[in-house]
Amino acid sequence: MWRAFCLFLLLAAPARADLVFVLNSGEATISVIDAATRTEIRRQPVLREVHHLVVTPDGSQLVVGDSGGNELIFLDPATGQVLRRERVSNPYHLEFSPDGRFLVVASLRRDQVDIYDAATLALLHRFRQPDKPSHVAFSPDSRWAYVTLQGSGQVAAVDLEARATAWVQDVGPEPAGIIWHRGQLLVGLMGREEFVALDPRTREVRTAFRLGRGAHTIFPAPDGRSLWATSRVDSRLAEVDAATLEVRRVFEIPGGPDCIAFDAEGRLYATLRWVGRLLVLDPRTGEHSTIRVGRSPHGVFAMPRREGLGAAFAFQLPGAASGSRPMREAPPRGLAAVPTDPALPVQPVAGARR
Repeated sequence: MWRAFCLFLLLAAPARADLVFVLNSGEATISVIDAATRTEIRRQPVLREVHHLVVTPDGSQLVVGDSGGNELIFLDPATGQVLRRERVSNPYHLEFSPDGRFLVVASLRRDQVDIYDAATLALLHRFRQPDKPSHVAFSPDSRWAYVTLQGSGQVAAVDLEARATAWVQDVGPEPAGIIWHRGQLLVGLMGREEFVALDPRTREVRTAFRLGRGAHTIFPAPDGRSLWATSRVDSRLAEVDAATLEVRRVFEIPGGPDCIAFDAEGRLYATLRWVGRLLVLDPRTGEHSTIRVGRSPHGVFAMPRREGLGAAFAFQLPGAASGSRPMREAPPRGLAAVPTDPALPVQPVAGARR
């Protein structure tokens, strides 16, 4: 009887809502959002200025870079609880290598790129990379880290095994977001209107697509069929065909769209940098709304909290084809796959323009 009653309580208990973490760089806080009710349930104070965050290789922690406070903040992604803090020099943008061995940190203010041992956070090497190292991406084999140099209009290729800068390539004014995409690098140029494609073997640079002034960052959708890009100055969000790099849809979103995250259902979250809000968009229908957060929101991460899914689901976005940390191998055993529908057609949406 008691066992049956416990089972009834377990089945009747509501599933925990997903969480969305938003880094408010303008007020030194982290907003924790209940994804079901779309309300802010907590605002966690930090030291000074948080910008970007990344999931640890085992999916157990979120690592937040407080660049102004010179520290990394480790959070439990299921609760938002602060687990520990570590002193690190100016962590602006940070990524773990796909094989989980290295943590690479770009220091925008101090003109340096640091390689840490991912397990111990021991500093292995420091590169001087003028001017303004901004964003980091990797090759799927973890041999190369690619860093945009915002001040000099270049991309630097760092050999992680040799601990040396192999080459530096001009790409255009103020490069920011960068991802590996099907054997090439896609880079947003904040000083112009386009994203460029850089071939890491030949170092050829060509225009990939145009979006608008302040072309900034680009992220792969969970199904791997689309990329989503932002333009901060003209305030646009665009869906891009992953195979052809054709712009499918453009949403005019006031507020300066910046970083993007996806949940396990494919909903898109984007920080609106200039208006202190978080955009929630359903790519299937184009319906969207906003949630009030803190000042100058920047990095964002959606954490699923249901059976079989955890923070490591982000490793599957979407394998070695695209992303700043493309995975050559499957994620850890026991993690459920992100649901996809390869037959889903792309539909025109009211309120969006082609």
